Amino acid sequence: MNSIKNLIASLSGERSVLIAGPTASGKSRLAMEIAAHFGAPVVNADALQVYADWRILTARPSTEDEAFVDHRLYGHIPGTQVYSVGDWLRELTPLLAGPPPVIVGGTGLYFSALTEGLADIPSTPDEIRAQGDALLAEHGLNALLVAIDSETRARIDVSNKRRVQRAWEVLQTTGKGLAAWQDETGAPLLPLSDAQALVLSAPKPWLTPRIAQRFDMMMKAGLLDEARTNADAFHTALPSAKAIGAAEVIAHMKGESDFAAAKEAVVIQTRQYAKRQRSWFRARMSAWRWIDAADL
Repeated sequence: MNSIKNLIASLSGERSVLIAGPTASGKSRLAMEIAAHFGAPVVNADALQVYADWRILTARPSTEDEAFVDHRLYGHIPGTQVYSVGDWLRELTPLLAGPPPVIVGGTGLYFSALTEGLADIPSTPDEIRAQGDALLAEHGLNALLVAIDSETRARIDVSNKRRVQRAWEVLQTTGKGLAAWQDETGAPLLPLSDAQALVLSAPKPWLTPRIAQRFDMMMKAGLLDEARTNADAFHTALPSAKAIGAAEVIAHMKGESDFAAAKEAVVIQTRQYAKRQRSWFRARMSAWRWIDAADL
């Protein structure tokens, strides 16, 4: 707690605070502490916590947390609706005109778009997105990868289905690769020099047991009831279905897998996601202030 107090003492309420970190690293708790101190809102920068249908599974702030501190851009999008980083920036813009917010999340692309700028790429027509969905389902990720220009392939996480499909859609829609669009990026909404940017460092040996413990906490918080509520409308093409563990938890709720198998699958996927997050942060956030999560 003293470490958090010392960290808060080093910050100013006159500039926005950005907090990035891997899943289960404690960044939401830190954000609330900072926001409560400065009387600031907490703004979501997690691509899956925007969806309404998975509060527990995506570790969205609880209703008690939301009553304690003002939270914005959480759980306000239907799980059926595609939501892009451009959508997020548009919704964030008016919030930057008020008290400097604490912006927290694990989606590195959101933070890079915010502090480095985002290309003004035309939206993807529904028919092209449907073609991409079909290609991915029938032929796998490589069918999309081989159709993407080499410069874009070199810049994206080629194991991330969502990023690969987005790059494929951009090329199909505009005839120009995502990398070329990025090279034409305009000025950022919030330059890094105008913010107080923090990254939580969470080494694997420290984070791994927290990931497993958090799944158990989710189960105690009613994860199976949440899965039961979502089960009838659930299918893997839903934008919110990308939430880690959604399919596995619903399968367990339906009796199609035992608890141990479901937990193992979700924990492994979460560890893999945390690894990708750490890699992104190391590659793209070297100019940010790094904080040891274990000290907080």
